[in-house]
Amino acid sequence: MLLATAAVTAGFALATSWRAHQVDTHPLRALGEKARVEVVVTPSTDPKPVRGTSFDGEQRWVVYAELERYRRGDAVVRGGGAVVVLASGDGWASVVPGQAITFDARVGQPARRDLTVAVLRAHSAPAVAGPSPWWERVAGTVRAGLREASAAALSEEAAGLLPALVVGDTGLLPEVVREEFETAGLQHLCVVSGANFAIVATAVLALARRMTLGPRASVAAAGAAMAMFVVIARPDPSVLRAAAMGTVTLLALLTGRRKQALPALCAAVVGVLTIRPELAVSAGFALSVLATGGLILLAPGWADRLRDRGWWQLPAELVAVSAAAFTVTLPVMVALTGRVSLVAIAANVLVAPVVAPITVLGALAAAIGWLWPPVAQAILHAAAPPLWWLLTVGDRAAALPLASVGVPGGAAGGAAAAVAAVASVLLIRRTRSMPAAGRGP
Repeated sequence: MLLATAAVTAGFALATSWRAHQVDTHPLRALGEKARVEVVVTPSTDPKPVRGTSFDGEQRWVVYAELERYRRGDAVVRGGGAVVVLASGDGWASVVPGQAITFDARVGQPARRDLTVAVLRAHSAPAVAGPSPWWERVAGTVRAGLREASAAALSEEAAGLLPALVVGDTGLLPEVVREEFETAGLQHLCVVSGANFAIVATAVLALARRMTLGPRASVAAAGAAMAMFVVIARPDPSVLRAAAMGTVTLLALLTGRRKQALPALCAAVVGVLTIRPELAVSAGFALSVLATGGLILLAPGWADRLRDRGWWQLPAELVAVSAAAFTVTLPVMVALTGRVSLVAIAANVLVAPVVAPITVLGALAAAIGWLWPPVAQAILHAAAPPLWWLLTVGDRAAALPLASVGVPGGAAGGAAAAVAAVASVLLIRRTRSMPAAGRGP
């Protein structure tokens, strides 16, 4: 085991160092700051709006993309590498992942060492430079159908929230809802998580069972559905982690090793970092892994302790899950934002019963919205009451006095929060053997 661990570690170090060397010696970086080039890139994500506007009032966008080639003067240089595009203007809102675009840009150095070759500040509108793959066209059609059905069946705030909760599409999420959810500690609902993949896999496996398919065919169908869901939801850090863990879980089902949650999480992390080592410095990936680890290691024991204290099973599990996820992600959140939500646990407990129904109804609407819009709208009408409750909890929780308090952020604040989190876990474990109130020794 030690030899295998050492070999894997050495392999990771060598591969990542080689990729870092390729980034550092990339010819685009050799051009220096403020060099003007004409580039062709292939976006890997949807354009993400930047809060606020530029000095001329235009919306600003961030696009993560893969460099195809660039031209400076008469010289054309071909080469890959991850780039970040900073742009403004309405033309960037229609950029589609997987479809190559070309534009003029000024080269800048990235602020973080995450294997990004350069930051490109666009100085022209994007022009299409090639067709998009068929799977990206399908994903765009599904996402557009869900947005249109949501807009037709739901209120403005609900119509922006549902696509975010189901497929991670935050393009129509109102800014006021985004801020309320951040204050209330509900912002994690606006990204795709393992729960979304669990719903998709469970539905496909149930359908396969009704069709009397064998284990291998059922697992293959569930794997194909999850792969398509990754395309529809876009390969963000939390999506990749959830997809990798779902794949490992399916393999565990196929081999008969079902109760292996922690090894599945570890295998998912190793697998994702093998393909995307830059996620090792991604805050979103870290939060996703930490939250899942807290649910595996802390939540079951905390729920048992609450039941020993006389709590009913459902409230005990809801509180334990919310408290565990909050505790393990607190250091990273403090380091990043310098704020702590004091209502996060209560807000997550209140909304937990409606998240699954919203996700199921939204997934059904997404699956058929592109084909039968009226049926999708009818399904989403049923999601209106739970969405109202979710939005109401977010609004009321964010409006409470001291709902979110400022604390020292950065590395020092994160380290202090980590010490507090570890102390809380140890204190709970130390008191676990004490008898419940009102009970004998």
